[in-house]
Amino acid sequence: MLLKYTWNWSFMEEYGSYFWTGVKMTLAVSVAAVIGGLIFGTLLSLLRLSKLWPVRFVGSVYVEVIRGTPLLLQLLLFYYGLPIFVGIDISAFSAAALTLIVNSAAYIAEIMRAGIQGVDKGQMEAARSLGMSGGMTLRLIILPQAFKNVLPAIGNELIVIVKESSILSVIGVGELIYQANAIRAATFTSLEPLLIAGGIYFVLTFTMSKLLGIGERRLRASD
Repeated sequence: MLLKYTWNWSFMEEYGSYFWTGVKMTLAVSVAAVIGGLIFGTLLSLLRLSKLWPVRFVGSVYVEVIRGTPLLLQLLLFYYGLPIFVGIDISAFSAAALTLIVNSAAYIAEIMRAGIQGVDKGQMEAARSLGMSGGMTLRLIILPQAFKNVLPAIGNELIVIVKESSILSVIGVGELIYQANAIRAATFTSLEPLLIAGGIYFVLTFTMSKLLGIGERRLRASD
């Protein structure tokens, strides 16, 4: 026997601003994670490409461990483990941003590694023949081309992080799902806030996908 459900959307007048607060927090932590992950991930990709096997080993272990463990576990370890093992009293937002940066860096490292390896080796040889050092060649020639090649993949990582940020509610970060649950608790509604949150996630990710598509077409046109 199906239960008859009475839909109630009247809470939007009083609690609609909660969703906007959640959107701002979701975007803030997601953008911070991608920027931090890009910087850290690029450094990791260079470790993975090093000619020294101990350096490659360190980079490989990091990537495999992070990619092989759940994001939720990493979040809880940062939030509860850092005060215990390191003595650092970390806020929920800081733990959330740090976790997403560490997690995203492992995936971006592989993206950047593929991008660097995809640059024609003749570029390096030509730059060295002009007297440029290895570091200068990497910084001015290789990395800019690699970044351009993998920009769509990095954009997709941002979309993934926006969706994965929903688990941050378990430590009290006021992102979208946290705000939806707060509305549910205050208004005793069960489905409506979740459906609105789902719609907002869809609008965010769909808009990002379209913007990424426009950027990718412009990059192809510039080539």
